[in-house]
Amino acid sequence: MVNIMKFFDRENEIEEFINIINREPDDIYFIFGPINSGKSTLIREIITNRLDKNKYIPFFIDFRTRNVVNVDNFIECLFEVDEKSKIDDFREYAKSLSDLLVKGSEEISNYYLGMPIKIPKPFFDKIFNKKDKSGDVYQYIEYLFAKLNEKGKKPILIFDELQMIKEITLNGNRLLLWSLFQFLVALTKVQHLCHVFCISSDSLFIEYVYNTGELVGRAKYLLVDDLDKETALKFMDFLAKEILYKYLSDEEKELIYSYVGGKAKDIKYVVEESKFKDLKDVLEYMLKDEIQKLDMFLEILAYSKPKVKIGDEIIEIKKEDIVNALKLFKENYVISKKEISPPVYIYLIKKNILFLNPIEGTLKPQSFLIWNAIKQSKLL
Repeated sequence: MVNIMKFFDRENEIEEFINIINREPDDIYFIFGPINSGKSTLIREIITNRLDKNKYIPFFIDFRTRNVVNVDNFIECLFEVDEKSKIDDFREYAKSLSDLLVKGSEEISNYYLGMPIKIPKPFFDKIFNKKDKSGDVYQYIEYLFAKLNEKGKKPILIFDELQMIKEITLNGNRLLLWSLFQFLVALTKVQHLCHVFCISSDSLFIEYVYNTGELVGRAKYLLVDDLDKETALKFMDFLAKEILYKYLSDEEKELIYSYVGGKAKDIKYVVEESKFKDLKDVLEYMLKDEIQKLDMFLEILAYSKPKVKIGDEIIEIKKEDIVNALKLFKENYVISKKEISPPVYIYLIKKNILFLNPIEGTLKPQSFLIWNAIKQSKLL
């Protein structure tokens, strides 16, 4: 069976990532972009197929697969517990693990598929019997990474779906967030022990992390956006050949782009569905579905009083302000965030209708489908 999920054309982003890891670690990098823009896929492609395995060891923590509801859950997410180990001295275990990863084995191949940090069960149990756990956790990670550096291996620490820890950090655990990112600053900017990448589509939370973690001069941003038009059209050719065993006409490709833009996930869905259905019908169904979702959102506003919290202030938002903000996208796909008041655009971002680019200071719909729904909704 043909693997239609084969990685497709992100060479510019890959080159930028490789250039970063070829330098001495000195910053935390936030990888951000709209929902389903391919951020996680890009990083997984790099760590599995593009890294020099003689130089780097990736540690991949995917918060999406864990239920992070408290500090203990958060700490558990960082590790893969070694149930077979009887070692309770983290230094002894770190030495043996670093030896194993440096020599190369089936163990090291697992890390290139994206594993958390291994930890011996006796030491892990000991940590959870203490009131203050983070000190021991960070000490172990620092020691392990130092040993890997001594042996010529540079760790790469990746946090995917960072926004999944949002609830515990916004609800009385600011200190956890601050201590975590100060520790990451120590690993990167101070000791240069490892590279750190944090992936999220929630640019508002990234901004919160940046400010709460006191990361001025210590963090940088990498945008992984939807595909540009030229690349999107090439992607359609690639998928059509792999899935439909034929070529799409220029008119068909232009039609697909006009509905879903460069959202790779949506393009793939369209091509797959068009194998059994009329292309225009597939696109119209997707658009009608998006219009219904948007209209439902707008109708509910008439019966609710939406609020957002900015700092310590809770601000109520009027429906007319939300409607007027969305109307700005009738003619424009991208606008300056200065054109919409912060409470309104924050609310629309939280509802996954708009996407904020914090570097450019711009707003746009999360997808072309949403943009088309905005343009065609009779409630706007």
